[in-house]
Amino acid sequence: MKRFVQALEKIQITIGIVFLCIFFLVILLQIATRYMGISVIWTEEVANYTFIWAVFMGAAVMVNRKEHFNFDILQLKLKGKKKLSISIISDLVLIAFHVVVLLLGIQVVVEFWNYTWATLPDMKMGYVWLSIPIMAVTMLLYSVTHLMEHMKAWKAKEVTE
Repeated sequence: MKRFVQALEKIQITIGIVFLCIFFLVILLQIATRYMGISVIWTEEVANYTFIWAVFMGAAVMVNRKEHFNFDILQLKLKGKKKLSISIISDLVLIAFHVVVLLLGIQVVVEFWNYTWATLPDMKMGYVWLSIPIMAVTMLLYSVTHLMEHMKAWKAKEVTE
């Protein structure tokens, strides 16, 4: 499972970097064309939507690295089973949150799938909003993996005590 999660994180990082590079290149194109007095109207939408994908993929990776949605003030002060208890509660809250985001994300994708971009009518908005359920599913997977690790550590503490 750990290898799968690591591979999934690498895929998400790669997707995020690709979209961030597209974002950067489109912004450079927008700046250059404005400087030359040429209007390229599609650049704003492409920049916005690639940034959405980059941010959502990055957010999921940060959940896996426990650097996002983390309230560690108690975890830094506690040790042993108390620390594990806080971690387990945190994992359960995050799992509930990810399930809600997933359900609402699916609803958004279904609702807006056939909407089109204003400047590129051949592109459907569903592809943009597909990033929400993908982010939520991977966040859910990462949080369940963390929960399993914390439960395993909890059981190991029970055996040693």
